[in-house]
Amino acid sequence: MCLVAFALDVHPQHRLVLIGNRDEAFARPAAPLAWWNDAPGVLAGRDLEAGGTWLGVTDTGRWGVLTNVRDPHHPRPSTRSRGALVADFLRLDGTARSYAEAVHAERDTYDGFNLVVGDPDSVHVVSTRHDEMLELERGVYGISNDRLDTPWPKVVRARQRLRDALRSDPVDPADLLPILDDREPAPDDALPDTGVGLEWERRLSPVRIVADGYGTRVSTALALDRDGGGRVVERTWLPDGSAGTTTEAEVTPPAAT
Repeated sequence: MCLVAFALDVHPQHRLVLIGNRDEAFARPAAPLAWWNDAPGVLAGRDLEAGGTWLGVTDTGRWGVLTNVRDPHHPRPSTRSRGALVADFLRLDGTARSYAEAVHAERDTYDGFNLVVGDPDSVHVVSTRHDEMLELERGVYGISNDRLDTPWPKVVRARQRLRDALRSDPVDPADLLPILDDREPAPDDALPDTGVGLEWERRLSPVRIVADGYGTRVSTALALDRDGGGRVVERTWLPDGSAGTTTEAEVTPPAAT
């Protein structure tokens, strides 16, 4: 997942509204959004190479999302896939705070990442770019391959369009997917310098990326209600940039089943 925008406690009905694009090589196998057979109550896509995920929720109202940090000048040793950070949180029963504290203590053992984990009580960010673990308050946030709310053009656009979408009541996640289908590149004078060269900075600057063998694989939108329910919509993308399949799922708290 390489671009995420999310709103915490901003909407009267939804405690979380989130949109995100996962950018990855198309050669890396992945499974679409589904309830996991080996982890009851977990709803997420799955990286079939390492077994982790980039974004997921549970029927108990826990959620997590991950982006990588783009910094080819400072590689870090990686003993596990970064996708395990989200998958492990969704499988466990501890609080978002306790999990974030544990990840923060060992963050240097992974390649660069930004991890956001939340439960009904709190939301936390752990990053190889932040010396301290962050606890987030009410607001609208954006994150890509650098620090939280770094004003890259695509982060600014996605966050503003999400803020505008919060005027709907309720918010339908399907209506948020067009925000993630924005292929407009940023002007050269607004591009970051992350060490990949000007041509790749241009290719990576849109909200949705289409490049040879690489690009946005999945667009996801979700809304979690204050009463514990929610809805998730996912659209996959093909290597040529055309739309693949769309999957929708309802999140129902266990007590309501």
